[in-house]
Formats: sequence, C-alpha cells, structure tokens
Amino acid sequence: MQIRLIHPNECEALGKITLRAYKNLDGRESLGPYENELLDVAARQLDSEVYVAVDNDGTLVGGVTYVPGPERTLSEFQDPEGAGIRMLAVDPQYQGSGAGRALVETCIARARLQHRRRIILHSTPVMTSAQAIYKRLGFKLSPELDIWFNDDPYSTSDPLHLIAYTLSL
Repeated sequence: MQIRLIHPNECEALGKITLRAYKNLDGRESLGPYENELLDVAARQLDSEVYVAVDNDGTLVGGVTYVPGPERTLSEFQDPEGAGIRMLAVDPQYQGSGAGRALVETCIARARLQHRRRIILHSTPVMTSAQAIYKRLGFKLSPELDIWFNDDPYSTSDPLHLIAYTLSL
C-alpha cells in the first residue's frame, strides 16, 4: 500500500469513493448539500493536502484531507497550534485493509513535521471503524469541541452529532 499526495486526474475517483463510503455508513439516500463537498476533491486539494491510498496494483482505495491550520477553509477548529483531518474514506470493498490507518498516520506525520501541537477531527456515531483507528492511535474524545449539525438533511429534532477527537503531539 502506498500513501501519497493525490494526482489531479484522481480527484473525481476519490470523490466517488468518499461519497460511496459515507453513504454506506448509515444507508442514507442523501447526505444533502454535503454530497457536493465530498465529491469536490479538487477544491479540497486547493485548500489543504489530499492524500490517497493506492494498493500494489495501482488501484485507488481511499483518501483523506489533511488541514494544516485553522486559517484553511476546511478547518473545523480555531486552535492556532492545531491541524485537522477531514473526510477520511476507504472504498467499502477495501475497508479492513489498513488503508484508513495508513492515511491517518500520514496526517499525524505531516502535523509533526509542521510542528503542530495537536490534531483535531470530528466523527459521527456511525463511523465506528474510523473511531477504532483513532483510539488505537491515541486520539482522545474532546466533547468541548463537539458540533451538532442540523442543516439539511438533518434538523433540530434529528441533528447530526459530530464527535470531536484530539491527538496531542
């Protein structure tokens, strides 16, 4: 398995993988406007660093967005010493291959190289496989940074809980 920066011609494929992986989590028919954000890997690449996991035969199996600091559009945090991880996704047929862990480890290495003090990310209750990776790598729950999202397709009566995790470096 190789982890590297995404090539421009892989953006569309990674967007489809990301959307498929997220929809597979809870079986929702639609993720509302968030679908466009998941699909628009080219925009993420302009704002932050997008890494992909490629297996030995060259197949793109997943990706992640590393957010270097709070000034980035994709940042979900204000911590001036923090970095973020967004949109970790592995194609459902490759989940369990170690790609997710390798992608997260790449983000941790980038944050250390950039002398960040911590990594902040958000997960949802259905992202149990990703949460297991985070916990094994030392991330801790940070409920003071949790976010409750109630825009379409969610609502104030049925919000999406974004569970915060932090890794001190």
